[in-house]
Amino acid sequence: MKFEIVTGLDIGTSTIKALVLQSKQNTWEVLAYAEVPSFGLRKGAVVNVEETSKNVQMTISGLEKDCGRKIKSVFVNIGGSHLYVTPSDGIISVSRADQRISKEDIDRVLQATKAINIPHNEEVLDVFPKEYIIDDQKGIKQPEGLTGIRLEAKVLLLCYFQPYFTNLTQAVLNAKLQINDVIPSPLAAANAVLTPQQKELGVALLDVGASTTSLAVFEEGELIHLAIFPIGSANITNDIAIGLRTEVAIAESIKKQHGMCMLAKSDSTKKIEVFDKSSSVNFTKKNLVNIIEPRVSEILELIQKELKKINKQEMLPAGVVLTGGGVKIPKIKELTRDTLKLSCEIGVPKWIVGLQEDPALATVAGLALEGVDLEGQSSNILSGTTGWLKKWFRSFIP
Repeated sequence: MKFEIVTGLDIGTSTIKALVLQSKQNTWEVLAYAEVPSFGLRKGAVVNVEETSKNVQMTISGLEKDCGRKIKSVFVNIGGSHLYVTPSDGIISVSRADQRISKEDIDRVLQATKAINIPHNEEVLDVFPKEYIIDDQKGIKQPEGLTGIRLEAKVLLLCYFQPYFTNLTQAVLNAKLQINDVIPSPLAAANAVLTPQQKELGVALLDVGASTTSLAVFEEGELIHLAIFPIGSANITNDIAIGLRTEVAIAESIKKQHGMCMLAKSDSTKKIEVFDKSSSVNFTKKNLVNIIEPRVSEILELIQKELKKINKQEMLPAGVVLTGGGVKIPKIKELTRDTLKLSCEIGVPKWIVGLQEDPALATVAGLALEGVDLEGQSSNILSGTTGWLKKWFRSFIP
């Protein structure tokens, strides 16, 4: 599919972000960006369709005013802890008389992997092949054109809670937008911040949003695990509000201006006073770190347990890449490195001319880049979701 411009729409719990890219001299650059507060989501999932749709319309209106173009279709994200992966496998007999494996055989074996029992109201969103097996020969990544009698696939199935998916798509469609594709938030962020080399070596992407934290693990270029936890940077803000006995808005400001995950000796007794309209909040750096560090450590301990489940604890050569608005707290990189015993860096969007190097923009940038990927100009850089979902959503496009 050919796009003159591509638009990513990141519907988050605290903000809705939209980014328009345009092609210029074999590169993609920012045409317009808009952001508005978000209402109608809980823990990353749309619970109020009408409110969400109204805020999407507001975001798109601002975008159209800035870029002077009509926005007709978007790549949108889906988030929330209802998303999960589960392993599966399928097996078929090769159909051709000469036993050469065709694209149709691969499609059939991947379809066979979906024949599993999952809870009522849950569906398979996408299939991620881990390996193919031809006549007991394991470890095959590209079976097309090879010969054999029996073809087996071992995959990860990405599943979702169908009512939340319906709410999300209805909110976007009610805003008079067509949907090009729906991409899981951590995979969109991975599109924007991870390199092919990192994915090949083995890397964990940790995306800290307002109300959820997502983990996506890649190895040999493929997704090998995904998990989303219902805890994020808003929990840190709430802890500060409780600990310092102040309003949430002031606590958020304190977190952004003075927050830190680890204490420097010179800051241990430093006193800070923050003024509001009619009162003030007094605290030391040590007080604040004693509130923030336990919550961040709790998130990192969840990640450590998840890595242990898949035998990747301290075993990822490319380390951890932190992204999302929640990773802007100073010293979070050092705390992550010390806790997970892995190298760590802050991930910002790549490959887009004129886009601010801000980890909070990773998801919206990755969504827009999904359109670039479909156009085929960056196929060596990007890897997004594929399959039945894109075909189904393209039915919305005239």
